[in-house]
Amino acid sequence: MRYREQAHSYIGLHFNPRLEEGFMEWLPHITVATIVEDNGRFLMVEEHKAGRNVLNQPAGHLDPDETLIEAAVRETLEETGWDVEPTGVIGIYLYTAPSNGVTYQRVCFSAKAVKHHPDYQLDDGIVGAKWLTRDELIAQRDNWRSELIIRCIDDYLAGHHFSLELIRPSL
Repeated sequence: MRYREQAHSYIGLHFNPRLEEGFMEWLPHITVATIVEDNGRFLMVEEHKAGRNVLNQPAGHLDPDETLIEAAVRETLEETGWDVEPTGVIGIYLYTAPSNGVTYQRVCFSAKAVKHHPDYQLDDGIVGAKWLTRDELIAQRDNWRSELIIRCIDDYLAGHHFSLELIRPSL
């Protein structure tokens, strides 16, 4: 196996020598999510996806020229109307959606709620924000956007809190 094939294999890419130089067949989507907890209740987003309402943490894609932390703060505001202050990293997760085969790399942050903007215009497709306990979420399992919801919350509750310094700035 040539070096480039080995390197692609190591990082999960599928090397195809027939493709143009530098083109890769598989690209993960880089996403962020935020766990915001207040007295045992978690800030969740109800959103309309694929013809039904589903629950998720405030989450979304990293935008160009944005840090992961900036993306988490922005997505939380855009989807819930809450300003938050990130306090740590819960984990980094790899998830392939069974519905479309797309792979997402999620960086999940913990954050504290700072200020609510009740009149904030939420993103398209967002029904609204909800504060739910873990038990309330378990009761609504059929409405989860993905299993990452409970995995991130359980990691948070288990004390998986890493320093924000884990996230290194761009060079």
